[in-house]
Amino acid sequence: MTIARLIEGRSGPIVSIDAAASVREAVALLAEKRIGALPVMQDGAIAGIFSERDVVYGLAQNGPAMLDGPVGAVMTAPVISVDPQADVLDALGLMTRRRIRHLPVVQGSAMVGFISIGDLVKYRIERIESEAQAMRSYIQSA
Repeated sequence: MTIARLIEGRSGPIVSIDAAASVREAVALLAEKRIGALPVMQDGAIAGIFSERDVVYGLAQNGPAMLDGPVGAVMTAPVISVDPQADVLDALGLMTRRRIRHLPVVQGSAMVGFISIGDLVKYRIERIESEAQAMRSYIQSA
């Protein structure tokens, strides 16, 4: 299955934040939406990813003053992204190898989706359960 198929049917805009916004604003948005990361946009293009980890590292290095600085100063960049036509298992492997939990889905220069490792693991578990059920049905009918 492709990433495009996994994200089809998602409604609403992708929650993101501008690189010039304060870290405090980004943290409030993470909390409000109950999410772990945000794509960071600059001049209409994705410039980085801001995650809970960035908050922790920023606080450890700079203390609470970092909350008033721009997201662009603490985001993770450059962006590692995935094409919509990529296979879900390939994307899962990329996330595992790179030790990341979120991937922007980029087609050309436009971000068309944002996926988490949870999205991919959920798909994998559903596939394994489906295969197991098919195997049980086959064994029972034999």
